[in-house]
Amino acid sequence: MSDEGDTFWVQLAEKFLGLIILIVGAVMLYLTVTSLNQLSQFSSLFGAVDVIVIVIGLFLLVVRAPK
Repeated sequence: MSDEGDTFWVQLAEKFLGLIILIVGAVMLYLTVTSLNQLSQFSSLFGAVDVIVIVIGLFLLVVRAPK
């Protein structure tokens, strides 16, 4: 098997997973912002977790796999 074909599929899966994680993080952040009254004192904790998830998704989209 070719190593080039393997890295292509790994990079494609990494980008797809990064996109899914980014979308999930954005939805989580939206739900956190729209329900600030119910979260009260925990809103900053949920907001921080949402931002971390978004950063992980962006990291997977930007970083390239080693060859």
